[in-house]
Amino acid sequence: MEENKTSKIKLLYTIKMSKHLTQLSRGWKGAAIGLGIVSLLLYLVQAYYMIGGRGIVDYMIGSVVFLFTMILVSGFITLFIHWIKKIPSMYMWIALTCFFLVFICFIGPVKLMFIVSISIIVSFSVIGRVIWHMLKGKYRQSSKLSKIMTIILLVLSLAYILMGSYWLFHNGDSELPMLYKLKTKKPTEQYSLPLVNPSESGRYQVKTLSYGNANSYRKEFNAENSLITHPVDGSSFVENWSSIRTKTFGFGPDQMPLNGTVWYPDGKGTFPLVIAVHGNHLSTDYSDLGYAYLGNLLASKGYIFVSIDENFLNTSPYDDLFMLKVLKKENSARGWVILEHLKVWKQWNYTKDHLFFNKVDMNQISLIGHSRGAEAVAIAALYNQLPSLPENGNIKFDYHFNIRSIISIAGTDSQYKAAGQQTYLKDISYLAIQGSHDMDVSSFDSVNQYNRIDFTEDSDHFKSTIYVYGANHGQFNTKWGKYDGVGLGNKLYNTAKILSQEKQLQIAKVFVSSFLETTLKQKAEYRSIFQDIDYAKDWLPDTMYISDYWDGNTLLVANFGEDIDLSTTTLKGGKIIGNGLTQWNEEKVKLKYAEGINSAVRIDWNRTRDKDIPSYTIILDDTEIVIDEKKSIVFSMADRDKRKLNTQDSILDLSVQVEDNTGNMASIPLNSFGGLLPMFNGDIVKSPFTSFLPTKEPIFQNFTINLTEFNKVNPNFESENLSKVRFIFDKTNKGSIYLSNIGLR
Repeated sequence: MEENKTSKIKLLYTIKMSKHLTQLSRGWKGAAIGLGIVSLLLYLVQAYYMIGGRGIVDYMIGSVVFLFTMILVSGFITLFIHWIKKIPSMYMWIALTCFFLVFICFIGPVKLMFIVSISIIVSFSVIGRVIWHMLKGKYRQSSKLSKIMTIILLVLSLAYILMGSYWLFHNGDSELPMLYKLKTKKPTEQYSLPLVNPSESGRYQVKTLSYGNANSYRKEFNAENSLITHPVDGSSFVENWSSIRTKTFGFGPDQMPLNGTVWYPDGKGTFPLVIAVHGNHLSTDYSDLGYAYLGNLLASKGYIFVSIDENFLNTSPYDDLFMLKVLKKENSARGWVILEHLKVWKQWNYTKDHLFFNKVDMNQISLIGHSRGAEAVAIAALYNQLPSLPENGNIKFDYHFNIRSIISIAGTDSQYKAAGQQTYLKDISYLAIQGSHDMDVSSFDSVNQYNRIDFTEDSDHFKSTIYVYGANHGQFNTKWGKYDGVGLGNKLYNTAKILSQEKQLQIAKVFVSSFLETTLKQKAEYRSIFQDIDYAKDWLPDTMYISDYWDGNTLLVANFGEDIDLSTTTLKGGKIIGNGLTQWNEEKVKLKYAEGINSAVRIDWNRTRDKDIPSYTIILDDTEIVIDEKKSIVFSMADRDKRKLNTQDSILDLSVQVEDNTGNMASIPLNSFGGLLPMFNGDIVKSPFTSFLPTKEPIFQNFTINLTEFNKVNPNFESENLSKVRFIFDKTNKGSIYLSNIGLR
């Protein structure tokens, strides 16, 4: 009796649940019908607004096609969700955890991080599941078709893993095509200045020592002959200094050490002072000794070279609580610490019986920075002229060192903004070097700082940018090397395509030494290298370079940043006329990842559409300028056409024409001055994912054409009566350029 009663209860419960599920199903059907009718009506009304004006046929076709597409897409999403629901929660938990772990292992382009992470999760999950079934015996009990499908799935997964592993651990494509190598651009006989190779060692024997705080966290700064310095309070410059960071380094932000390694000449006399500072890297993988190659070279040439330690301001995942408490606002501290080092050197220079008493020429100082260090030297130059910290007037400054020049190597920009303002500098020489294959600072960021440096009239200061094809970020520091990232993320990049470290160090030695010879030792002949890079072709690795230049002896005619009137020049009284151009506007120049601060005129032309020859004319009739035959026309130009160039002859060309006030004209092809180089293709990511990152950016190239060159073409042309400068697009049928910084030097 008891069993019959239990059976009846179960039957009644089953019948009740069946009715409930039937009613629930019907309820969902009603919900679906109601939602479908309303959505369809709204969709048809919106479709009419968007494409109804095209006629009933196009309206019907367009509406049905888009509706059908949406049904298919949503169907696939539904099937995916349905499939996901069948996966055990434990696997989902483990798979999601593994995804995050793998994702942070391959830090790089985000899209590629997702692809690699998903590929590893899916392929090894399949392999693991198949092996598990085989080991547990379920494979033997399967049907013949299931066994075949399992084997096929196993083979495909293994093949995918092998191909992926080869792609991941292969260095990439080693081809580095160079159609416009430096040594093939112009005849060597044009460059006959008696310059000594700036990368060769000088006449001085080199000595080295270190200095630092007593009981420094690094023993090299407490060696037997080390000089002693005292810590400085930098707590006002940083935030989020963790207690673990204090434990790691043995001090807090209020006890920042002044540590440095010195290379100096063994000889009598006072020597210019050069301070170098590294950038961001793992804080416990010390970066400062990576510039010993510059220290040995420059000390032999009569400089005191110091590489300072700012590693305690660098990234440390452990000390930053695995990035949960990252050190903040440390970029300003990087610049301030440099000035505190200069205070020490000033004190030593004026202390009798000190090793460096009267050894330092404090009127000739230069700062060199790499990566964030490059931004730090600009910050130091800014603070050097200020009475107090911009963010806190209670922190007083009294530096006023004679910093003559600064050098940026693969520099960052605008990570620090003084009181929200970008760093503007005046009357300080500036050099920026950047590689096309930089995997860290991928855009030419320091070109923005280049454009924020001004000179008073007739100043002897100058600024220059050097863009190097094939150079990466880290190989300018011997401790960083060819990999610009950390760990496995480097495997996403085409490192086979970058220049060797030996070549990058040679590039740095040539340009850094030449720049310092010019700015600290007033050897004006080395300035020619920055005005025309071909003067250094015998000393530089034979890759491709684009360089720009501006100085205080140049009268600015137009830089296209003064107003929105396309017909006026920056120089008062000048006029501009454009003829036959397909596009003519003034805009901010876009870098790989951001819009730059530099304004330029964009000029596009297409002679296949119109038989008239396009031109762009600067009219100087109403300007009050004095011109003689010694002056040169200067301008900066960048190719912005992303076309593929396969031959030397396919380089863009145009004519530069001058006209005097009596109508005498003379034209010179741009290619006779080396030609306008195209945008370099810095394809950093391995194929076939190259397009996941921008590969090109317009880089400005300086041109200087002396007015006497035009007299050679037309002796009747009167340079002192220069009236017009005209760019005529008569050589290349179609193109797009940026033009900026037109002037007279």
